[in-house]
Amino acid sequence: GHELLGKNVEEVLASACLAPAQSLWTTDAAGSVRLRIEEACPEEPITVHQMFKASVDKYGKMYALASKKNNKWEKITFLEYYQSSRRAARSFLKLGLERFHGVAILGFNSAEWFFSAIGAIIAGGIMTGIYATSSPEACQYVASDSKANIIVVENQKQLDKILQIHDRLPHLKAIVQYSGCPQQKLSNLYSWAEFMELGLDVSEKELDDIISSQRANQCCVLIYTSGTTGTSKGVMLSHDNITWTAHHASRVGNILPADTMQESLVSYLPLSHIAAQIYDLWTGIQSGGLVYFAQPDALKGSLIRTLQEVRPSSHMGVPRVWEKMMEKIKEGISQCGYVKKKLVTWAMSVSLEVNQKNAEKPFLFSLADSLVLEKLRAELGFSCCQKFFSGAAPIGSETVQFFLGLNIRLYEAYGMSESTGPHFMSGPKAYKPPSCGKVLPGCRYKMADVDSDGIGEICFWGRNIFMGFLNMEDKTREALDEDWWLRSGDLGRIDEEGFLYITGRIKELIITAGGENIPPVPIEEAVKKELPFISNAMMIGDKRKFLSILLTLKCNIDMETMAPTEELSLEAVKCCQQLGSQATKVSDIIGGKDKEVYQAIQEGIDRVNSAATSNAQHIQKWTILRKDFSVSGGELGPTMKLRRHVVLEKYQKEIESLYK
Repeated sequence: GHELLGKNVEEVLASACLAPAQSLWTTDAAGSVRLRIEEACPEEPITVHQMFKASVDKYGKMYALASKKNNKWEKITFLEYYQSSRRAARSFLKLGLERFHGVAILGFNSAEWFFSAIGAIIAGGIMTGIYATSSPEACQYVASDSKANIIVVENQKQLDKILQIHDRLPHLKAIVQYSGCPQQKLSNLYSWAEFMELGLDVSEKELDDIISSQRANQCCVLIYTSGTTGTSKGVMLSHDNITWTAHHASRVGNILPADTMQESLVSYLPLSHIAAQIYDLWTGIQSGGLVYFAQPDALKGSLIRTLQEVRPSSHMGVPRVWEKMMEKIKEGISQCGYVKKKLVTWAMSVSLEVNQKNAEKPFLFSLADSLVLEKLRAELGFSCCQKFFSGAAPIGSETVQFFLGLNIRLYEAYGMSESTGPHFMSGPKAYKPPSCGKVLPGCRYKMADVDSDGIGEICFWGRNIFMGFLNMEDKTREALDEDWWLRSGDLGRIDEEGFLYITGRIKELIITAGGENIPPVPIEEAVKKELPFISNAMMIGDKRKFLSILLTLKCNIDMETMAPTEELSLEAVKCCQQLGSQATKVSDIIGGKDKEVYQAIQEGIDRVNSAATSNAQHIQKWTILRKDFSVSGGELGPTMKLRRHVVLEKYQKEIESLYK
């Protein structure tokens, strides 16, 4: 072995205290795996507790978490964070948390969420988040699959879901509510304050003994995939998966350690998803960042106010978040007077041009930036923000270019729950849109079944690769190839510099009756680009004679239910007016009622068809659906990914009528 960091792989493995393991994968919650340690990534494997303790030693007196109470930000230090997590761990033990059993957390991001997550792990349990939007049935599936002994809920609304199903949860011993006081008295239901008192008679030594028995190649986190393909699967992540990935992702994203400069971020995306969890929770601990918790209605509109107050140094969004910000700025611009509008358009075009060339910044650019763009960024809360990340789903080129016009580079990350989040990442040193950047240091990739265009299935290898799917041997074997590489299910190509471009999903490929393989995403994106009033476009054509497309219009959202309404959004109404249409509601348009809009759609689709590579890729028919897609409607997953199988089932009648 080469001498690396003074140690070679054999020595690292010999000195690392790991649980005995035969295989690279397991489906057993109490199982352990061989780590994929090699010359490129020889760091010593550490547990979550070791990572946390190292940060407390370095950053103990610095602030770690900030929560808004009575209109004031209340901050706690890393040392207090660590002490509260230990207190939660002792209380979990008191409630009877068994080794490798689950602690499920259901609710919006908060300090208590973090304490519960770390407390669960250091007490020897397995932490799993449940999406706050989940139905009672979905909660029951996760809680019973993970053998949850304790469920931590945010409030009455989430508690009610658990009370509906708790008689079907044989492993459940207690429920803890972290926001407000439980309205009913039930045995084994605790408020947060009561819960934190429980562990006082569990000794620190008892907890320390459990901590010192933990090994880096054992499971500590479960991430349930949102199941765009049916039943959701519990992705088992080891301590090493978490600690190693947090270390490397922060390096590529240029997240600075707090002794150099303390980073700050706003936590608002669902922590049950790997993207927010690795970024907010684990990278936060690893690099000593300060995490501000947004309000629970962040995605309903309060996020920007929080960003304006906090002015974070880095921000991560899913594509839908970036699109919403783009829409907000566009709306602001459209309300400006003539001169100001001209100035903004000029400044944005200067910035886009300079950023696309990646050239030296000329004087004109600095002028545009300080005169105009700085103010626009400040409106989004980004006046101090240095790093911008997008992940969880592919981002449209229009959005990327719009932000380049604001002198904001969106660093796209690509990976999956099964790779502990990022496997490829863009960053200050690896930026080349529309690529997803380069493979993480210490990780590898290979392309399988490559076609003549150099496009193949992307496969992953590295210490970020998951342990297996809990209790699902078949699915685990399916996810790994014969040499135990992780199959992504995504199609892509790699350029000569090592940048990755995603071209589609294998499962999404439409194979027409004539046997043509057609990736739908580029065509759907093209339709949305041609027709700015279209919100979602989904192509149909699998085993069919020709392609057709389902369209939805941009609509306002009911802020209470988060369901799309009948009313067209301001942008959509403006587009209609430009076409000479007076439409303000979906019902004004559909069923062929609005000639202008229908003609505009047909013309837009004709333009898309004229750019198609073959006749097989022409869209022959289209229809507008009554309602936009949404998470509540089931057509979008929790991170706004299109769930194609749901749409196919739900709109079967509409689809059949296109092929009559």
